[in-house]
Amino acid sequence: MTHTIPDVTTVALAVTDGMLHFELSVAYEVFGAAPAGVAGPWYDLVVCGPGTVRAGRFGLEPDHGLDRLPGADTVIVPGWADIDEDPPADLVDAVRAAHEAGARVASLCTGAFVLAAAGLLDGRRATTHWAHTRALAARHPRVTVDPDVLYVDNGSVLTSAGKAAAMDLCLHLVRLDRGSSIANAVARRLVVPPHRDGGQAQFVTTPVPAPDNHPLAELFPWVLERLDQPLTVEDLARQARMSSRNLGRHFRSVTGTTPLQWLLTQRIRRAQELLETTDDGIDTIAAAAGMGTATTLRRHFNRTVGVPPDTYRRTFRSRTRPGPNDSGRHRRRPEP
Repeated sequence: MTHTIPDVTTVALAVTDGMLHFELSVAYEVFGAAPAGVAGPWYDLVVCGPGTVRAGRFGLEPDHGLDRLPGADTVIVPGWADIDEDPPADLVDAVRAAHEAGARVASLCTGAFVLAAAGLLDGRRATTHWAHTRALAARHPRVTVDPDVLYVDNGSVLTSAGKAAAMDLCLHLVRLDRGSSIANAVARRLVVPPHRDGGQAQFVTTPVPAPDNHPLAELFPWVLERLDQPLTVEDLARQARMSSRNLGRHFRSVTGTTPLQWLLTQRIRRAQELLETTDDGIDTIAAAAGMGTATTLRRHFNRTVGVPPDTYRRTFRSRTRPGPNDSGRHRRRPEP
């Protein structure tokens, strides 16, 4: 997918009280200054808001009001902190007006709720942070929400998943506008991987619901202790003391998916953990995750996560293993 744009394009950050400062900072870092060694014009970055705004504990002084958004070539909407609140009407109206004026509009993380409120996602595929995809789908049923990708490019409307995926989308925009070599130069300056495809999974599977009084509360830990075993829906129903049909209804209510899909998700999650934390071979991991064979694991893993198990392991090991001068005391799992 390509976009025809002039040499200098205006990127406007649409800000208001309640924005997430991480996503806002990511966009500012990518579009605010050209990387060293890159000749020619760069983006004209402007910050637009209704006045002094608060982003967490930080105060921000916009360059222009929200009425400047329709004059931008690209509008970036950072994450929206409280998804239970309706985004401000003036922000929603300005984003809609910008798109109607021909701007390319992109949301980072929960900024998708602003785009959805503006009607820009109706009839389109979109994503947001995995923890909020169900809320987005429930609140905006005309949006096709995909929880399993890093970002979605609809041409004039783009959405990203959370945190690191915001960087992926911003680099994707640079790649569309300036080419791969310049996008890679930006990535090197920011010390991030140069490219993760938008269709790649968020590396975070749906978590096990918190213990509660629902009918499946005792079943979940029982299953997780036996993922290496060939469990069936009948096995789960028997353990839960209900019919298979009743089990399916409860799974839909609690997890939003079927028993078999939930079981597969937990097996993939177990494989991910083992790939990250052990040196076990793929055959051993396949057995421990209940996949049987390496071939079966690779097929399901690639389809679900978007990359083969070996690639996944290399990606996470390269980020989490200490270097020769690193004791490893400060290592932590990279945030998806």
